[in-house]
Amino acid sequence: MVVLNKIYTKTGDAGETALGNGARVAKHSMRVTAYGTVDELNSIVGIARLHVEGEMDAQLSSIQNDLFDLGADLCRPDMEKDADSEYPPLRMVATQVDRLEAEIDAMNDALEPLRSFILPGGSPAAAHLHHCRTAARRAERLSVELATMESINPAAVKFLNRLSDWFFVAARIANNDGKDDVLWKPGANR
Repeated sequence: MVVLNKIYTKTGDAGETALGNGARVAKHSMRVTAYGTVDELNSIVGIARLHVEGEMDAQLSSIQNDLFDLGADLCRPDMEKDADSEYPPLRMVATQVDRLEAEIDAMNDALEPLRSFILPGGSPAAAHLHHCRTAARRAERLSVELATMESINPAAVKFLNRLSDWFFVAARIANNDGKDDVLWKPGANR
């Protein structure tokens, strides 16, 4: 259980922060940048939730919880030491990716195939979901870059990759099942 009695600690005043294993690193380290972007994405999802209801809101709620799991995973280096830990760290697992894939497939069944690229926009919900999609892609790029420097959980990268796809399909659902998608018109303004 997490207990936060005091919100400010002053321990980051010199530009460092603590990782999940207690190690201190620069706040601009690639690991902090990756999980910080996941946190930013979670905030954007919170805004998107203001514009949806029902099943999509419930799915976005699950995604927000998964994003906290992902942040916990990314803030804890040394995966090879997980088995020796007194308290095994929280790591992303394949079932979280599988759930996203099943939801994508279910949403996609209601949509006509795309015949053009689409522009972010349409309804407010779709616009915010597209914002979620691009933030998820950025988090994925940063996590992939982190993986070139340090060991990270491959399921974390897979989750982010599927998640951006989830947001894309959800944005189409939010645009009247794709009927109100804003289509790209190549060269329209030449």
